[in-house]
Amino acid sequence: MRDEGRHNGHLAVYRHDVHKFLRRSHVDRRDTFEGIRVNESVGYGADRDAARLSRPDGEPSAQLDAHVRHERLSLLSGRSVAEDAGYATDDCEYRTTLRELLSHETAAEAHRAWLYSWLPAVFNESVHYPYTSLKYHTLLVAALYDAYDRGYSFDDLSVVVDPPSRVEPHRTVYADDRFGLRIDVNTPPSRSTLLGTTPSRSWATVWNTLPEHPLAVESDRFEMVLDSQLRRIRSWSTALQYIEDFEAWRPTR
Repeated sequence: MRDEGRHNGHLAVYRHDVHKFLRRSHVDRRDTFEGIRVNESVGYGADRDAARLSRPDGEPSAQLDAHVRHERLSLLSGRSVAEDAGYATDDCEYRTTLRELLSHETAAEAHRAWLYSWLPAVFNESVHYPYTSLKYHTLLVAALYDAYDRGYSFDDLSVVVDPPSRVEPHRTVYADDRFGLRIDVNTPPSRSTLLGTTPSRSWATVWNTLPEHPLAVESDRFEMVLDSQLRRIRSWSTALQYIEDFEAWRPTR
């Protein structure tokens, strides 16, 4: 029963913000999407703590009055990701893709689907903070939930640089063909740095203090630009999404 409960709890993480895919508010959310149970609360306060990694505490206020929608704005281009790509949430193809993303039967499969999916990257985690990313917010929630479920506290956690071949269910929060980033406990100090005592918008601080950086800043001018930007961004989901967007934009290496 304990294993089943853990499985269901982990799986709920990847389905807890489905109302944002459908442009619905938290108050107007539905309990199911095409027969799949969605929009359940996440245990241990993991959703709240992940939000604190990317957004300020307190009552939110619109950062851009002209853009108060769940479609994300790209920090790289400044444009709406959905409009640039021509996505429409009422299209049959869109709903089919969303159903496929949500229909995985195991939590590990759901994690891998979110890690490599384009769809959740179209949306922000809050209409008030349009550059944040629903994709990376959800992956951060998963990492925190997994740690808390194992009995650890936030101040036990570090971010560690992994080779691209290593993907840990729920704990890997970014992966491409060059490196991965994982939030975990008992990580090697030579490749990791602590997140801090409490969740906050600490991305730049953590990135600046990593003992091992995965970018070739000394030999690649594009990676130098990427690194310089990452040293300024405070929001975790914004920064992780920026890496993905930059990699998709940059000329072929």
